[in-house]
Order: sequence, then structure tokens, then C-alpha cells
Amino acid sequence: MNAVYLDHAATTPVREEVIEAMLPYFKDKFGNASSVYSFGREARKALDQARQTVAEVLNADFNEIVFTGGGSEADNLAIKGAAWEYRNKGRHLITSSIEHHAVLHPMQQLEREGFEVTYLPVDDQGLISVEELANAIREDTILVSIMHANNEIGVIEPIAQIGAITKERGVLFHTDAVQTVGVMDIDVKKLNVDLLSMSAHKFYGPKGVGALYVRKGVRLIPLIHGGSHESRRRAGTENVAGIVGLAKALELADAERSVVVPRIQRLRDRLIDGLLQIPHTRLNGSRTERLPNNVSVSIEFIEGESLLLNLDLKGIAASSGSACTSGSLDPSHVLMALGLTHEVAHGSLRLSLGRENTDAEIDYVLETLPPIVERLREMSPLFSS
Repeated sequence: MNAVYLDHAATTPVREEVIEAMLPYFKDKFGNASSVYSFGREARKALDQARQTVAEVLNADFNEIVFTGGGSEADNLAIKGAAWEYRNKGRHLITSSIEHHAVLHPMQQLEREGFEVTYLPVDDQGLISVEELANAIREDTILVSIMHANNEIGVIEPIAQIGAITKERGVLFHTDAVQTVGVMDIDVKKLNVDLLSMSAHKFYGPKGVGALYVRKGVRLIPLIHGGSHESRRRAGTENVAGIVGLAKALELADAERSVVVPRIQRLRDRLIDGLLQIPHTRLNGSRTERLPNNVSVSIEFIEGESLLLNLDLKGIAASSGSACTSGSLDPSHVLMALGLTHEVAHGSLRLSLGRENTDAEIDYVLETLPPIVERLREMSPLFSS
């Protein structure tokens, strides 16, 4: 068995079609999109076409798409940009306890700047209470930011319902959709969102490029100053090749989703069913309100890092949670929010599938993992069979 890659929530390989679409803008069509001569006009045309493609997939307007350096920048621009712009209207923000750090850390920074943040809890399935969120909105609330689906446990939040409430209450609503764009049907109007973040490398595009949907009429103070790029919302010479790659990857994912996603979901269910046969193993998060490619389990009486190293020796690439915190020894804040103990949270395993995974690979994982767990438990002072 060749190497089995099951960490698509961390990043995905760039598709060959995407590379081919990008290559001309590294070489022959290398112009600056702000230049008025032919090289620049050629780059500008590609930029405009990419923006139109992204807008059409999201059911947005051309001028509502802002290209960024990735999902984290898009989150920061949405949250800080809105908070700074509307600070005279109010200084209260709402988010959840299970957000990606690209949302939590900007929120914490804003708290240091005098804003107040309400961190909503989730239930043991990882779901936000829409009623609790509605009750948390105050007269001075200016922004709500709730992720579309969690990057660790794959739970899909009731974004459309939340958006209906924020719209009625006149509060801006941002969603981090980094894990859902390219996997789910994303319609910004049906979701009732004002701001939505995405990142190309999560759907077989290049790293270092993302986008933020900004509903017409929403104003943001830029994070980066120094030019009139992106309609004065994000200064800096546009990464034309990367943006072309993002648009191509999104176009392909959108066109193929109806065929690819059901197959991945079937593999996911096989994997979940097989892993739950291992004693003292639990599924993290809702079984039904779940991304089609996400499997997150906690395996008791073992340490997650040891499990990952043993899987790597067998050619299986997996994760214990977010790739952005893989160097941390602290248990996942997401799993702790579900009510897991430190010991159980440390034994977490995230397997996230992609378009090229096969039944044979799932078979291999289900054959390989149980003996590793058994061996690690034999070494654990906490386990008694």
C-alpha cells in the first residue's frame, strides 16, 4: 500500500488542471494588474475573470469578492475590519468557543483594545444553540462570527438560521467557511451572511491565497494600507497566478461536487463505523450535522501524538486536530468545549478524506489502526483490559 493521505482538512494537493491554469501567469503573462499597458491589461483580465467565477459560485456580485493572502487574513479582515469600522455604533462581538484560532485570536486582540466579546458554548455534539445566540445579541452588538463547519470535528453549524436572526436584528454576520467552500453548496444569500472567508488550499488550489465575500454596503477598515487594490480594501499587488488558481479550483470543485461528495461521504461512514468497533472509542461531534469528509474520534487510554507517529510509520498521514496548532501540547479547545476530559481529548484522531481516497485505503486504515491502539494501550498505565 502506497502512502495514504487522510489530512485534507489541513491542506490538499494542487490539482494538475489548476497548475496548468496558473503557469502562464508566472511566465508569459507576468504583468502587474495595476499597469495600463498590455501586460497589465492581460493580468487585469485574468483577475476580473477569476473574481467573476468566484462570485458566480457563491451567488454573489463581482464587486463583493476581495482576494486575500489566505483564510486567516480573510477572517482577520472581516472581524477587525468590521469592528474598527463600526466601533462608534457598539463594541460588543459574539463568537463561539470552538472557532479556529484565526477567529479567536483577533477577537482576543479586540478585547485588549476595549471591545467586549461573548464566547458562546456548544452542546456535546458541537452545535451552537440558535436561541442562546439570539439572547446574546445586545443593542451594542455589531458583529457575530460563527464558523460554517468546524475544522477539527467537522460539525456544520445552523448558519442560515443564525443569519436570519442577525439580519432581523441589524447585526453583521461573518462565517469562516474555510472547511465548507468546495465541499458544500455555498450560496451567500441563502446563508444570510454579510462576510464569508475561504482559502484555496482547502479545495485543491494553491497555498497563500484566499478570498472574503463582503456584502454590498458593508464597510471594512483595511488591515493592509498602501494602495487602492481590491477596491481599497486590501492593498498590495495582486497574486494573479494564485487567484487564477483559486478560481479554477473552485470552479472544478463546484462542477464535480454532486459526484465526488457522495462517494467521499460513503467512505467516511465506512471509516466511522469501523473505528467505533475499537473499544473505548467515541465519535467527536454530531453524526448527522457533519462534513462529508470528516472523521474525528477520541480513543481512550492512548496519547494522540504517539498514535500519529505510529500511523506515519505505516504510511498513513492523519492529524490529532487543527494543523495550525499541531505543535501545541495543550488539549484541543474544541474537544474540551464538548466536555471531554484532558486525558480523552489527548487521544483524539482526525481523518479527513479527499477526492482520491479509495475503499482499499479505508480497508488498510481499519486493518492497521486497531493493532497500533492495542500496543499503545498495553504501554499505558491508565489502561486495564
